[in-house]
Amino acid sequence: MGDTRKYWPFLIGLTLGLGVFLGSKLDFNDASTTLFSYNKKKEKLNRLIDYIDYEYVDEINTDSIVEVTVNKILENLDPHSIYIPPEELEGITESMQGDFIGIGVTYYPYKDTISVINTIKGGPSELSGIIAGDRILMADKDTLYGERLESERLADRLKGEVNSKVLLKVYRKGKGVFDVTVKRGHVPLYSVDASYMVNDSIGYIKVNRFAETTYREFKKALDKLQEEGVKELIVDLRDNGGGFIAPALKMADEFLEDETLIMFTKNKKGAVEENYATEDGSFEKGKLYVLLNENSASASEIFAGAIQDNDRGLIIGRRSYGKGLVQREMSLGDGSAIRLTISRYYTPTGRSIQRSYKGGNEEYFNEYLERYKNGELQHVDSIQVVDSLKFKTPKGKIVYGGGGIIPDIFVSKDTTRVGETLDYMLRSGFIARFVFEKMDENRVYYNGLTLEEFDNEVQIDDEMIKDFIQYNKERKIVLNLEDYESQMKRYIKATMAQQLFGTSEFERYINQSNKMIQRVLSLKN
Repeated sequence: MGDTRKYWPFLIGLTLGLGVFLGSKLDFNDASTTLFSYNKKKEKLNRLIDYIDYEYVDEINTDSIVEVTVNKILENLDPHSIYIPPEELEGITESMQGDFIGIGVTYYPYKDTISVINTIKGGPSELSGIIAGDRILMADKDTLYGERLESERLADRLKGEVNSKVLLKVYRKGKGVFDVTVKRGHVPLYSVDASYMVNDSIGYIKVNRFAETTYREFKKALDKLQEEGVKELIVDLRDNGGGFIAPALKMADEFLEDETLIMFTKNKKGAVEENYATEDGSFEKGKLYVLLNENSASASEIFAGAIQDNDRGLIIGRRSYGKGLVQREMSLGDGSAIRLTISRYYTPTGRSIQRSYKGGNEEYFNEYLERYKNGELQHVDSIQVVDSLKFKTPKGKIVYGGGGIIPDIFVSKDTTRVGETLDYMLRSGFIARFVFEKMDENRVYYNGLTLEEFDNEVQIDDEMIKDFIQYNKERKIVLNLEDYESQMKRYIKATMAQQLFGTSEFERYINQSNKMIQRVLSLKN
């Protein structure tokens, strides 16, 4: 198999993109309403732009000059102070609000048609009777087949004002072409991927980011698990790049006793703002396990730090990303915005987990490769700590600042080429495309399965693995799955479960032999 290391920077960027791009945010007012005093430096920049606009010999797009200038200024501050152009801000805002206006389908361009992978639970398309495998041929008078549509253009044709209607022309195997009218509405973008009982006493909740709706989703999941008799809980924050701070604080409050310090922030003037737990916690006594990996950042680290520093639960996995800066979003008045670092946050023992960025942004974001090279992802002894940043929890446990949350129980990462490639294929959607096409060969059967029937009847056999290898060969990817066939079978069935029943069932299958979950279960013995 070819060298897959060239994919790592892209994969890390993809995984961390949301948390690193959005950063953490407290509930501040928009600073764009603040009146700043006259400043000669600002006047100097304004004059320069005016001179170029009106006097320069060639036509110049001064908007692009301004964007370059803004980006250059922010690059010299810290890695998490960023500029968000207008064309990106809307999508980011929707993601962090937890919903958008649309018809509520996930789709896959397949053989020049838009094929529905699944409908979003509770969304307009599900309510209108659209099902997995349907082909959307037209939206009102817009033809959606027979041409290559960019994702943005396609999304624009399916989105619209809330309660507006769109007439879809749909093809379904066994039924032919038919029309269905869908009334656009609020489509949820869930930040809680999964919640289920691992066994009779241990529950599991996975959070993929911290959005405005995250705490409500989390509390609903926790309440349901408590109704089912949960005694111990796994909170999975692997690959959670962060987001808003407020939901992380509320989540931590569910597990900490009244007046327990969760975290505090400090700004350039030395002003300290502390955040404490309230009396509202509903799971303050049961055992708690928090799963982290090298892509867990920002608000994920606030939550984990609060649990670790207060001796409330065990952190299991690998050292987290190391982002201890707080950003505030500020509008620039033209649909764009900046997120500017305005303070640092500290865990209850007083440690900052922010990694150093003195070497510049490129070195900062490439540190993952250094962790890989120095063996940190395979061996806990390879994690570099600084004795001067040593802190103690109330029960005397040693914790360190200066670069992420170090787990209480270390679990290594599979860094073999095949292992990394399969994980990349799983998380990037490559396996999902294969699975969609395989199920589409017998769509009526798969769509008619109950979850129990799926569990018992659907078996991933050796023939399916041969088909997957051939699928890769046709795309010039050579895979040697020796010693990885059982993992591949699990990935394929998990992806089938996701497309048929949702993300909770995907995580349930993936976790059946997951090393971190198994490590939690081993603690019972």
